[in-house]
This record gives sequence, C-alpha cells and structure tokens, in this order.
Amino acid sequence: MPSDIISSNNNLIDKKSNALLSRLKSKKSKKMVKNALEFSIKMHQNQKRKSGEPYVVHCIDVANILIDWNMDITTIASALLHDTVEDTDVTIEKISESFGDDVAFLVDGVTKVDNIIFKSEEHKQAENFTKLFLSLAKDLRVIIIKFADRLNNMQTIEYLSPKKRKEIATETKEIFVPLAHRLGMASLKWDLEDLSLRCLDPKGYKSIDKKISESSKKSSVVIDNIIKPVKKELKKYKIKSDIFGRYKSISSIYRKIQLQNKKFEDIYDLYAIRIIVDKIEDCYLALGVIHSMYTPMQDRFKDFIATPKTNGYQSIHTTVFTSDKRLTEIQIRTKEMDNTAEIGIAAHWLYKGSEEMKDIDNQVPWLRDLLSIMSGEDSEPERMMELLKIDMFEDEIFIFTPKGDLIKLPTGSTPLDFAFAIHSDIGSTCVRAKVNKKLVPLSYILTNGDIVEVETDKNQKPNSGWLNFVKTSRASHVINKYLRNIEIEESVKIGNEILEKGLRKAKIYNQLNDIKSRIEEINYKNFNEFLSDLGRGRIILKDVIAQLFPDIRASKNKTSSDTDFLKSARSESEGINLDGVRNLVVDYAKCCNPIPGDKVVGYISRGRGLIIHRPSCNSLSSLSGVKERLVPVNWDIKKDISFKTKLHITCLDKAGTLHEITETIAKENINILDVKTDVNIGGSADIWIVCTVRDLKSLNNLIKSITKLKNVDAVERVFS
Repeated sequence: MPSDIISSNNNLIDKKSNALLSRLKSKKSKKMVKNALEFSIKMHQNQKRKSGEPYVVHCIDVANILIDWNMDITTIASALLHDTVEDTDVTIEKISESFGDDVAFLVDGVTKVDNIIFKSEEHKQAENFTKLFLSLAKDLRVIIIKFADRLNNMQTIEYLSPKKRKEIATETKEIFVPLAHRLGMASLKWDLEDLSLRCLDPKGYKSIDKKISESSKKSSVVIDNIIKPVKKELKKYKIKSDIFGRYKSISSIYRKIQLQNKKFEDIYDLYAIRIIVDKIEDCYLALGVIHSMYTPMQDRFKDFIATPKTNGYQSIHTTVFTSDKRLTEIQIRTKEMDNTAEIGIAAHWLYKGSEEMKDIDNQVPWLRDLLSIMSGEDSEPERMMELLKIDMFEDEIFIFTPKGDLIKLPTGSTPLDFAFAIHSDIGSTCVRAKVNKKLVPLSYILTNGDIVEVETDKNQKPNSGWLNFVKTSRASHVINKYLRNIEIEESVKIGNEILEKGLRKAKIYNQLNDIKSRIEEINYKNFNEFLSDLGRGRIILKDVIAQLFPDIRASKNKTSSDTDFLKSARSESEGINLDGVRNLVVDYAKCCNPIPGDKVVGYISRGRGLIIHRPSCNSLSSLSGVKERLVPVNWDIKKDISFKTKLHITCLDKAGTLHEITETIAKENINILDVKTDVNIGGSADIWIVCTVRDLKSLNNLIKSITKLKNVDAVERVFS
C-alpha cells in the first residue's frame, strides 16, 4: 500500500480516536476505552471496509452512537471490540482475560454463530438471531450494541452491491425496525426505517424528501404561527416549557401515502408540535391550556401517561383545529419522557443505572414472552424467524377484564387475542366471548376501552381457521405450534409405515433397530424427526438405506421412489375378465395406472401377458402393431382388492394443512402408502399422495372431500 494512503488512514484513525476519547469525562472511563480502542486498532490492522476506510473506523463510529445514547463505559468498550472475535483471530477467552467477563459476554452476544454447517441462508440467519435474543435475555445491552452496529452499517450501505444492500435493508425493515419500536427507541426506529426505504424504494424516498424540502418554508411559518401563541399562553400560567415542531419521518409519510392511497398534499398530519415540560402535573395543565385555545378532536385524544404503551412510551397526544382551521397533532411530555421516547430502553441507563437493566421483567415483558417461546421445544430455524419479525403496532388499544385489569393489545385485535394475552391455555380452550356483556364472535374487532370476558371448554382445541383473524404473534405462535405438533404426529405415523414397508420390501427389516441407533449419522437429532421428514417426503428411504448399509446389494435397496412410486400391489390374475376367460397373466400399465371404474383396454404384449391400459393412455400410440394387439376387456372385481393411485394436491403452505388432508383420507377408510411435499416461493405447496382405493367411485369421493378443505386449491389424479 502506498505510504501516502497509509499516512492518510493513520491520520483518520488518530482523529476519530481523539474525538471519541474527548467525549469521556472520568479518567477511569478514558483508560478503559483507550485500552479497548488500542486493542481494536491492532486486531483490525490492514482490514478495510468497502468504502476503503480502515475497518476500525466503523467500531469507533458505533462507540460514538452509544455515547449519544448515554450508555455505560462497559458497553462503549464492548462496541470497540464487537467485531474482533468474528473478524480476527481473537477469542472470547482473550477478551475476558483482557477486559473482564462483562465485556466478553457482550462481545460474544453480538458475535455471529460460527463452526456450524447451515442448511440454508435462512437457517443461518435464524441461528444468529436466536443466539442474539438469548444473550439479550441476560443483558439488554447486547441488542443496544447491535442496534448501533446496524445503524452505522445502514448509514454506509451505499458502498455495497445492490443485491447485498437489498438483503440488509430488508432484514433491517423486518427485524430491527420492529425491535426498535418495541424497545421504545423511536429516533432509532425512524432512522433505520428511512434508511431501509432509501434502499428498497429510492424513487419513493426521494420524492417525499423533495416535497418536504419544497414545503419546509411554508410549513415553518405554519408551525411558528401555532407555537408562538401557545408559548405565550403557557408563560401566562407560569408553565416552563420547550416547544418545537418537526416533520414526521419520511417512512411514516410514505406508509400513510401507501395505506391511505393519498397524495403527499392530502395528508394533514405531516408534522407534530411537541411541548416539553418539567413535571407530570404540568403536562395536564398544558393540555388544559391547549384545549382552551383550540377545539380538540375527541377521537384523537390519547393519554399515554396514565396508560403507557408496552414499550414504555409516555406522552399526551391531542389533535386540535388551529385558528386557521388546520388539524395539528400536539404531543405533551416531560423531559424524562422525551428521552425515553427518543432512545427508549437506553434512556434507563441515564436515570436508573445499568444494573437494573439486567432484569427485563419490568421493562419489556413482551420480550420475556418472546424468549419463552424461543426457548421452547419448537426450534425449527426457519419458523423461528417468523417469531423474530415481531408485531410492530403503531397504535395500541386498552382492553379491560371484568375485574378491571388492563390488557394492552395491537389495534385490530380480537377476543381470541385477548384470551391468549391472559394465558396460552385460556386462548387454546376459548369457545365464546362477551364484549361489554354482549355475546360476540371470536373474530370480533375490539375497540379501546372494551370490557371482555371469555368462556373456555377443556374439549376445545385450536384450529387453522383462527389464524385468519388473530392479530398478535403470541396467539399465532400457540395456534401454529399446536397444529404443527398434530401435523408432526401424522407425518411420523406415515413415515413409520413407509419405513417398515420399505425395509420389509428390501428384506432388511431386521436392521430397524440399527437405523434407530445410527440416526445421527444421517444428521437427525432423534428418530421421530427422521420419521417426520420421511412421512413428508423430504427424504427418500432408499437413499438412507444406501448411506447406512452400502454393502447391501442394490437390488435389495429398491424402495419407494419416484420411478417405482406406483408399482402395483395387485395380483397378476385378479380383477380383469377377457371374454369369460380366467387365470390370465395380467399386468397393469404404470403409464396410466387404471383402477376399477376407468374405461380400459387390453394390450397383448410379447412375453408379458395382457397389459391393461386406459384407452386415452399416450403410451398406446407408441406401441408397435397396437391395433392388432388390442382386445376388449372389462373389470371383474369379486374380492376386496385395492388399487394404487396417485393424487397431486395444490394448497397453501400453512401449519396443519397436511394433517387435515391425511385426516380426510383416513375418514374415507383409504390407506396412505407414501407422501411427498414441495414448498414453493409465495406461500403455496405441492403434495403428492399415493394411496390405495377400491374403485373410481371411492377415488372421486376422496377428491371431492379434499377439495372442500379451506387451504386446498386443487386436487387432481396423476396417471404416471
């Protein structure tokens, strides 16, 4: 590297380092941060970012963000070291030895999972976020460092490829923005949301940004015309206040344009007036003054001081008609409330100290619920990601139990959400609900102040229909978990049948216990997980046998697969009558798989006897001398003979759908032989089921029954 570039980089690092240290007050703080800074500079030596800057500049910038958020010295030092374990040869043990256990824990918490073979990118992402969440359960500072890291990465994202920018922006929008909202970090939420929008819809972002700039002068005049008389009136009542107006974030304006299908000019609440006072009682005095000056909109008044939001947000919101007939939102809060509103959970370090923040119960109970869900038995990584995409409610409603207990729910919630919010068991067994003493459906949309009571029945179980109207992730998770468990039970049962039949067919049934004991060799944690995948068609038994028993002759390994999926279980001479002649050597064509009730024709083959086809079978046209060899035949079913057939089902990829299908088949007294599934992009799935039927009538009845299922789009018989 040329000496002038090295010199320039060193100057940049020195400048950034000195600026960082100058922001620290105590000598002890400076010493700890300086040691971490020097260690980070040494470890990241010669590493560059995509921008060309020394990598350690990113670490310094992250530390500066945390100083802005009033974080403690341990967190700031950890930020300087947050990428050393992931990107250099440093170990967690070395960090602990040099900087203590607290710093080591925080660094480990934000370090991505390593030394694991991931099934997919989604699996990798899920494992990393699961680790992050389980770490922040012990210390919330883990997520705050991660927030600062993500904010700086988004601020410098323009140096990455378009594909990478889109991936990171999407992840930020779907996970980090909702998390920031739920932790009450409004300023961070707006910044991340705007930065994500700039990547995902640059035209939309620039359009709104330009319109805000163009209308800023006019808006400043409007805001001043509101602020001046309010300030004068508050002063008259000796209420100390700081009043200012601001535009709402670009992303929030963008969202309103999209959801309300309006133009920028048609949105009235583009900005809000904020009044900051010293004491809570001053908030209500100021509210009285505002309402004496301007007419309020009653349905737009919200008192989040008396009933704080679940993320700790407190403020009074009122929307009034100003003297020039403009609708304007005014927010009134104390200085402490304003700090909490801007930097959320991080503000508690400023007021209460970091030690109290290790207990998440009082600060973020929703996070405790999430962690409880994540720590459960249901740990499929791809499904875990859905939990991490947490509900982001802009608005909440306050619902009461008959005893007066307050339950906070997102707007659009139902009595069923209310029941699950009280307890999972109450939600799972809920049969009816009353709202304000009137009986309502479980899908009824609740409104602010409703009093809800629910009735339960121990025989009630969750069903897939509930997923169509519940709003909260807690309710969705419990319902999905129940349905998945039912589906897993069914797939394990099917898988066990496939395994036993396949082993008997391969004449190695005596190896069943050997397979059970060697299940880890084929990357399964337990035998039921293996059976479930086998039952869902995710793996093929012959491949498993070939892997575990390579010495077994190939001829013995032939089990259920695509090529022999529909080999007949019928006897060779039963079921067909040729002009009254019996005991024929009969075979059934695999190309069209006829069953009793189908129109059929016999083809006299050379050496294989009589082959039964459907007249419309495409294969007949390719047979030599076909016309001379065709003979009329008819069905002659006198014994209880079953015939294999194959169905292709197109359906929604929802938990419980496979269970509903297999349950429907079982009710028709039809035996399932094999199942294969394939999940498509966009939320649909294809399922192929091989089953045995007596005749065409029973098959058609089965198709009708499956077609009636809610999540099923189409059912068709497959002839090959």
